[in-house]
Amino acid sequence: MSEKTITQYETAFAKCKDVFTKKTKDYGTSWRILRARSITDQIYIKAKRIRTIDETGENKVGDSIESEFVGCVNYGIIAIIQLNLQSKKDIAIELKEDEAIALYDEQYNIIKHLFIAKNHDYGEAWRDMRVTSFTDLILSKLHRIKQIEENKGQTIISEGIDANYMDIVNYAIFALIKLNE
Repeated sequence: MSEKTITQYETAFAKCKDVFTKKTKDYGTSWRILRARSITDQIYIKAKRIRTIDETGENKVGDSIESEFVGCVNYGIIAIIQLNLQSKKDIAIELKEDEAIALYDEQYNIIKHLFIAKNHDYGEAWRDMRVTSFTDLILSKLHRIKQIEENKGQTIISEGIDANYMDIVNYAIFALIKLNE
């Protein structure tokens, strides 16, 4: 993998973390009240909006497609954090800012490792894809997550919910890289 790819990946993620950090300063960890299903739906709303703007060419709200992909990254990480914390009943709803950022960084490192492994195996195939395909793949993953949620988290042969969220995060990062090229 090229140094350029790693730099682009880290730059895109840094932009997402900056938004996460600033919103944590503004709102605290109000997202902790959300159930996993609600976070899935929040990501769905963002991905669906991206697709609608792409299909209609109209953007009446003004938020950029790029900001919606940033939202997909951050809500994907929030979803994984929530999944990891749901069994820990002694964890407060309101986390300290440094705790929230540490949890974010922990997931970033796991997701980046997954990116490096898959990028090696797939030979940077994502570079030849269209941004619209990343949107469609995110929506597909969200439908999978919803089905797994309906099955109370049980799968027979498929990856779990967390793996699908990680893929969503990486697809959104790929889109951010492509949008900035």
